[in-house]
Amino acid sequence: MPLRELFHLTYEAFTAHRLRYALSALAIVVGVAAVVLLSAIGEGTRLAIVDQFTQFGTNTVAINPGKTETMGLPGMVTGTVKPITLDDARLLSRLPNIRGTVPLTTGTAIVKYRGLSRRVYVIGASSEVPTVWKTHVSVGQFLPEMDWDRKQAVAVLGPKLKRELFGEKNALGEAIRVYETRFRVIGVMEPKGTFLGFDLDDLVYIPVANGMQLFNRVGVDELDFVISSPEDIDPTVENIRTILAERHENNEDFTITSMTDMLNVIDRVLGIVTNVVAAIAGISLVVGGIGILTVMWIVVNERTAEIGLVKAIGATRRQIVSWYLFEAALVAVAGALAGLAAGFAAAGALSAVIPGLETAIHPTVASIALGMSIALGLGAGIAPAIRAARLDPVAALRGE
Repeated sequence: MPLRELFHLTYEAFTAHRLRYALSALAIVVGVAAVVLLSAIGEGTRLAIVDQFTQFGTNTVAINPGKTETMGLPGMVTGTVKPITLDDARLLSRLPNIRGTVPLTTGTAIVKYRGLSRRVYVIGASSEVPTVWKTHVSVGQFLPEMDWDRKQAVAVLGPKLKRELFGEKNALGEAIRVYETRFRVIGVMEPKGTFLGFDLDDLVYIPVANGMQLFNRVGVDELDFVISSPEDIDPTVENIRTILAERHENNEDFTITSMTDMLNVIDRVLGIVTNVVAAIAGISLVVGGIGILTVMWIVVNERTAEIGLVKAIGATRRQIVSWYLFEAALVAVAGALAGLAAGFAAAGALSAVIPGLETAIHPTVASIALGMSIALGLGAGIAPAIRAARLDPVAALRGE
């Protein structure tokens, strides 16, 4: 049967029973819109989290004291472990392919300037923070390059802390107190934003030796390295593991986490969550297919005489099947396209209305939703189409 005739017959059927076909397509609309919207939220969340981590670069490796199976977080490991020392950091920093090293210790302290005070994170670090963490100084300079064991009473402020303590006044050269220790401000960082809820602009950097003294630490809380290229990460990590284990009496009482490993874990976890949510939303697509099946079955019953007449004038079974499958597929396609439009619109509206919520629609998801809708439409139309094709024309006319 020519395509033009199929369109003509389908158009007549749609105009005669608008509400019936509209309700049948509505289930597909809801299903596709739900799949697109939930997938967009999941993909947007994944991209936002990946962006949070990659702001520090993708070639970074972190070492934390204590052995864990996920991330080495200070204070999360029980038992006695050998601390990671500045001597460990110096030795590892000489390995090939390591382009920057940051030994750091962290804690919270009250920072005072004249009559103002604020409790913030204090980070004891080295001069290579801008290289390793991909951050920059806005005014002044960062911590000077010096031996990590050396103490020097200098500090670099985050932009938010500078604003809270000094307002619009120039902070360079001013003296602040971290607890009761006096530090001279030598720089202010550029805004960095937040990282998983942690405000990177509301803190103060001091030399790592000062940080270890301030928080009474015998070792560092973390060692951060930047590797020359992604291809060098795995061999460098193995070298670090071997050397550090030997220095710790052949005991691997530390955790090494590379940014690539972390991103892979995030991708896997969020990918599974997104797929599960999309699959749940896809159940409504199946419901839509059942709706099309029901409508097409009713249509066959109502068109018994018409089918008999068409077969009596020479229509073949194949033509009858094509006719009804085309109707079912067209209902599914119309519903899918409307569902895609609704899903895109809903995703955009959510991003505009809810601050911080990002949505991203992957083209593959839209293609899969459209393909599933067509497949469901064709699948739902097969049984009614075959039933219509098998009707005996004489019996059909007589029954009517």
